[in-house]
Amino acid sequence: MRAGVLCLLLGLGLAHEAYAAKPEVVIDPGGASAAALQSINSAIEAITRLAEDQDGGEVSRLRRRARDATLSALETQGYFAPKVTLEVGEDIRGETWDIIIEPGEVSHVDQVDLDFSGQITRPEFAARVQTLKKEWPLEKGMPFINESWHSAKETLLDGVSRKDFFFARLTGSQATVDAEKAKADLSVAVESGPRVRFGKLTTVGLKRVPPELIDRYIQYTPGDPYDQDKLDDWQQALQSTSFFRGAFVTLNQDQTEQKTLPDGELELPVRVQVSEAPARRFTTSLGVDSDNGIGVEGLYRQNVVFGQPVWIETGVGIDRNRQRAFFDVNLPPTLSGYKDSVGVLYDHSDIEGLDNSRLGLGWKRKREREAGGGSRVGYETQWGLIAAYDKTDISGGDAFEVPTLVGTWQWLRRDVDKKYDPREGNLIDFGLGAGVTLDKGEPFYRSSLRLQQWWPMGRRDVLTLRGEVGKVWSQTDRLPQDFGYRTGGARSVRGYRYQSIGLESGDAVVGAPALAVASVEYTHYFTEQLGMNFFVDAGDAAPSFGQMKMSLGYGVGLAVRTPAGPFFVDVAYGQRDHRLRLHFSLGIAF
Repeated sequence: MRAGVLCLLLGLGLAHEAYAAKPEVVIDPGGASAAALQSINSAIEAITRLAEDQDGGEVSRLRRRARDATLSALETQGYFAPKVTLEVGEDIRGETWDIIIEPGEVSHVDQVDLDFSGQITRPEFAARVQTLKKEWPLEKGMPFINESWHSAKETLLDGVSRKDFFFARLTGSQATVDAEKAKADLSVAVESGPRVRFGKLTTVGLKRVPPELIDRYIQYTPGDPYDQDKLDDWQQALQSTSFFRGAFVTLNQDQTEQKTLPDGELELPVRVQVSEAPARRFTTSLGVDSDNGIGVEGLYRQNVVFGQPVWIETGVGIDRNRQRAFFDVNLPPTLSGYKDSVGVLYDHSDIEGLDNSRLGLGWKRKREREAGGGSRVGYETQWGLIAAYDKTDISGGDAFEVPTLVGTWQWLRRDVDKKYDPREGNLIDFGLGAGVTLDKGEPFYRSSLRLQQWWPMGRRDVLTLRGEVGKVWSQTDRLPQDFGYRTGGARSVRGYRYQSIGLESGDAVVGAPALAVASVEYTHYFTEQLGMNFFVDAGDAAPSFGQMKMSLGYGVGLAVRTPAGPFFVDVAYGQRDHRLRLHFSLGIAF
């Protein structure tokens, strides 16, 4: 009986030893580049994972695979004559692999031969061929890296195929490496195929949207040379409208639709496929915040009105301080990306004893664009012109009515890692305004500048600095109240009532000619979603910058990251009023 148990235990022990644990690997790079070492580490890690629970014969094959993978990884980084030694050892935890690398010299590009065939060899494309050769990115003397080699070929083919030559392809590519001399001779052959021209326009997917909208953006004459950049621009323009869920602009490659021209060129139809957005949409939202109390908003939107390529939007919004209703007619964006709209507005507000009603008719133009070149920088520019009639009643003071015509311009530059929850970057917002009273011809002007900077601190934390200044010049005592400056509240100087900092007139606080606000805030996140912020705000709205007496507010708060952006609940102490105030906001759309 005991002999049987002993044999069983020995058998289990031998079986355990027959299988290997994951080996410990030590790599001596011997001067190989960081990119090469990273590639080697990735390859070896994948192989060592396979070594677990394998028998001895398989582990031996994996050792050879590890050495071969190291050689292959070195070749991708230009090392074509390396020496790699894999020494097998053993410690208390199991098998060890010491990989010793003598990388040798990195091979560099020597000769480059670019050969073109097809209709691109016509005399009218001679300058373009020379430009393609001149712009070949992998020049003589550069390290011959595998990734750079592939990228250079893709760049060359893209340079040929994006314009005129839709069917261009690589017919051959070869890299001849002399490992002893560490040199590489490169050759690439490109067949351009026939020159391609735009044919007739065909559209698929239109139901309610009129064809005139497609014609607004896709403007060409059949027979114009093919240009992929134009196709991309047309597609982007269609997608930027509110009329489509999706839009695709391509060439129709169906051979039955192709037309061969007398000189051997081809004409391909331009195909537009769209998916229309819903014709109507109604949304409501409910929110509550410390500045305005409970707020309700309803919005109705309709695409295509009376068969015209426009969309209308109308809505109402009500909260403790403000009630408004509007009706806007929006035109489709222009080819340059400008979005125009006209509308009427009724707005009533009663804040800090200042009761103001406005009826206005206005025009607005907006444009959003990216800096391009892979940059995250974005720009927004907005123009506005509004004719308005304001009726203002100052508690304990004067009441007046004023008709005005006001023009505004605003420019915003945003450079942040995330648009709605930045952790790093900056924002610049600059605005100008000019107006005149229509009954007496009294002019007034305004300028403003807002800056904000985010710095990442450690793994999760964020330091935020923001500032705002504004100035009004006026020759009238009946200035529209949205032209003057007031501050205080959750988004400006915390610790004070909403828009309670400004000029005192009667029993009310009215807009001032000068504004200055600054804030510094540090947010520490305990997890990716939950954090705590510490802040100091200061600001004033006064007759001039020299007469300002800064109102200071400071406190702490809770920061919660949500899919819609960060949500803050702040407790702030207003030093001027000697009071604690709670600032928060919460909204739900349905």
